[in-house]
Amino acid sequence: MAGTLPAAGPAAAADPQRVTVDLAASEGPVMHGANGTLYGLSDDGVPSDAALAPLKITSISQKPEGGAQHPNGDALTVSKSFFRNGGGEINVMMQDIYAKWPYEDLGIDDYLPKVDKIVKEVAADPNSDRFVYIPFNEPDQIWYNLGTSDPAQYAANRDRFLKDWKTVYQRIRAIDPDARIAGPNESGYHTRLLTDFLTFAKRENVLPQIMTWHELDSSSLRNFQGNYDNYRSIEKNLGISPLKINIDEYANRRDLSVPGQLVQWVSMFERNKVYANQAYWDGAGNLDGNVVRSNIPNGGWWFFRWYAGMTGKTVKVTPPQADTVDTLQGLASLDTARRQAQVLVGGAAGDSDIVVRNVSRSVFGRTVTATVAESAWSGYEGQHATPRVLARTKVQVAADGSVTVPLRGMRKMSAYRVVLTPAGAGSPSAATVPWSASYEAEDAAITGGQVYTQGTVSNANGYAASGTKDVGSLNQPSSKLDFTVTVPAAGTYDLTILYGNQAGTPATQKLSVDGGDPVTVTYPSTENWTYRAKKDVTVQLPAGTHVLTLAKGDAEVTLDRIDLTAAAGAPSASYEATLADISGKPSYDYSSSAGTGTGTLVLRSGDKAVFDVYAPRDGYYTVVPRASAALRLELHGEKVTAAPGKALRLYLVAGNNRLAVTAGHAGVHSLDVSGAGSTVGTLSYEGGAATLAGGARLVDSAHASAGSSIGWLGNSPTSTAEFTVDAPKAGRYLLVVHYAHNERRDNGHSYNTDIMSRTADITVGTAAPREVTFKNTWSWDDYWTLGVPVDLKEGPNKVTFGNASAWAPNLDRIELGRVIG
Repeated sequence: MAGTLPAAGPAAAADPQRVTVDLAASEGPVMHGANGTLYGLSDDGVPSDAALAPLKITSISQKPEGGAQHPNGDALTVSKSFFRNGGGEINVMMQDIYAKWPYEDLGIDDYLPKVDKIVKEVAADPNSDRFVYIPFNEPDQIWYNLGTSDPAQYAANRDRFLKDWKTVYQRIRAIDPDARIAGPNESGYHTRLLTDFLTFAKRENVLPQIMTWHELDSSSLRNFQGNYDNYRSIEKNLGISPLKINIDEYANRRDLSVPGQLVQWVSMFERNKVYANQAYWDGAGNLDGNVVRSNIPNGGWWFFRWYAGMTGKTVKVTPPQADTVDTLQGLASLDTARRQAQVLVGGAAGDSDIVVRNVSRSVFGRTVTATVAESAWSGYEGQHATPRVLARTKVQVAADGSVTVPLRGMRKMSAYRVVLTPAGAGSPSAATVPWSASYEAEDAAITGGQVYTQGTVSNANGYAASGTKDVGSLNQPSSKLDFTVTVPAAGTYDLTILYGNQAGTPATQKLSVDGGDPVTVTYPSTENWTYRAKKDVTVQLPAGTHVLTLAKGDAEVTLDRIDLTAAAGAPSASYEATLADISGKPSYDYSSSAGTGTGTLVLRSGDKAVFDVYAPRDGYYTVVPRASAALRLELHGEKVTAAPGKALRLYLVAGNNRLAVTAGHAGVHSLDVSGAGSTVGTLSYEGGAATLAGGARLVDSAHASAGSSIGWLGNSPTSTAEFTVDAPKAGRYLLVVHYAHNERRDNGHSYNTDIMSRTADITVGTAAPREVTFKNTWSWDDYWTLGVPVDLKEGPNKVTFGNASAWAPNLDRIELGRVIG
């Protein structure tokens, strides 16, 4: 674990790298333009509202309604959840109406009727002004071969493309006169084509309203600034006013989900105030690798949550090396109204100093509180708890107006956030960082396995791996890894295993300590061997050196890294009110630095703060508001009055939970949340307790909690599963559905995994049915959970699942817990 403030003790072997932040050099308002996604949404509800809303996503790219390129991700369908959660605009990838990749070239006469249909449907939508038409995708490679080096062939191909561009552009405008159109949407940046395209488009009055191209190579981290500057010079030379830019596909597989990689991309896009959408390399609906299942954050999600939390104006950041691949980079913001400066950095291992210059005394005073937190890489499918605060320290502003925040022992795949706020009276609580150590799989003693290299610059579209290596082919009866570890004290340790499982069902390994009796570790399925997830277990270890063995169980599992962390009791986190999402006009009071040390958010009538609270599993947690007066909390549609300092027992779903706080007049310091998800007081019903009709029946399942689940549910109005639940009190409950399904539709795409979601109509009592979407669980034997708020009356309640027109997921069991326990 990285250690930070204060910088004390012997000097490091090498001088720390330096990132300089100049708070006096404004770059303009924070735009949040680089948080977009391509096929990041697959259905209404995938990802969840609680995963979407905090990120303040400015643009997404999706296929037209009914497009054949992928089985889901239709623009009009996902627009409901996107706009509901504060989303910006939707790019409609019009050629994704076609089924093949690259798109089958049937000629412009085949394409034009499809264009007409798409535009008519979008134009009829109530939010039509929030859609952008992208008529062509990567025309330099697809249909037109504009990348040819032969000048004569290029000229012929170019002229055909420009003619078709004009035809389609005018066709769109004829149907939707106010349409916003983007292009040319090349696979990379090409000066020759853009010069010709803009010259033609200006002359023929068919200029796009948004300029788009793709940056899909590691070299983009070096070349983008030059590409951007060159493009703006072309515009200027042609007398074209600067167009809005959307780099509507960026980054490689090795970048997605990796905070230390993402910060490098986001910093350069935000600095230049362009919009940008992460590329779609895998399964739809997970925000391009940043959401686990539908609602669980990983390290990438937390990085984008930090990015969304930046307010005010961005300011100049000078990294050790500008425009260089895989180096320490950063972005920073200053909000003088909130009296906050935020810095996000990452991309390099080792030590660095964050030097913040021009720290205004009129804004911050003579001392500041510096709070440092880490968002680590947890894999594409690996959960990440609330980022740990590594340091919280009062720092004197130097005579030259600077503050230096040392970061020591940085991890290359992590991102770090530094927050500066005025320091008031008292001392902030010191951060508690438990002992932790990491051990790479490739460094273990390997029997019956093979080391593979993953996610390097030369193999940028390979999946990320810790240390760029993992150990696979652990498929022999003797296959095992022996990790030699050393712990400082006897006690309980949390063991985190980064793994991949493509067995098509939960797979096991045998874990033993120093050759003792093995215990079984079960790994849920992942997309493939290198699509990294996390498994958390605990081990008891005496002080000293030990050998932890992970040996083959019933199937092959790929191993990447293990982490050992001294267990610190039940999980807990303190969520600072001054960093919460706000509406209204609350004020910020930094007169006290005590406790979490970032001051107090003062709420008055009409103000609201929303906290993003992580839960490791579904269940009850203790929530304590630190405030000066009573607050009103809202969770899952239920409201409760909270006395200051008084504990509440609240039901949280696995992953992210949005807790809204209002008050008549109260200073809110933090929400303190602890617990591991107690199920005491919840109701639980196995699938076998349901009354089944219309062909729905129990099917054997070794990984279901009672050995069977409800299958063949739906696809008929009469096929239902009805549970009778006995509520001890009337009120709002969380209905947690344990389900599995692995429906897929192979569209023949060369690299996307076309997983499908399923829906079920859930009816509670006499209420109207509610359609709920269940994401694919990677196999029929992996059971995930989905929480649905429902209202129950005291006593018996009928809860019915069905789907009249399609198959519903298989149901293992249901649990119910009152929101206010």
